Amino acid sequence: MSETSHPTLREAEDRDAQDLFGLLSLCFADYPGCFVDPHDDLRDLRAPGSPRPNDGAFWVAEDASGRVCACVSIDFPEAGTAELHRLYVRPDQRGKGLGSFLVQAVEHHARERGATYMFLWSDTRFTDAHRLYGKLGYKRTDRRRDLGDISGSSEYHFEKVF
Repeated sequence: MSETSHPTLREAEDRDAQDLFGLLSLCFADYPGCFVDPHDDLRDLRAPGSPRPNDGAFWVAEDASGRVCACVSIDFPEAGTAELHRLYVRPDQRGKGLGSFLVQAVEHHARERGATYMFLWSDTRFTDAHRLYGKLGYKRTDRRRDLGDISGSSEYHFEKVF
């Protein structure tokens, strides 16, 4: 994949569950104390092809060998509002514009469905992702939440008005 070409996004299917857990394991490995927990806080990844809440969607991107190398999802918690979830890019695929491509694809999808506001929550440890969100026009608010999960995650809130 060159810096200007990106894999085609497709809807996630249940057969992607193993690849998705592998993807998150690779991403989380960069952060001490960050663990993949399929039983409690990552239930949605056990059956990624299932319908998403609030008319949402879940997409994956595959590398040249057909393995999932990135993912992103979206839902619509209320009229005019979209929430970005599960943006993960495999470490060997970073720095090629794939994260930006995925966020822009989600924004396009949100606008098509009438959203004028998008928000997301991002683990406080994911500083590279925070830089990406800032570059794409998202502002970090003063909101923060603790998840009480196996990783002791705390998240920052980001938002963008279209």
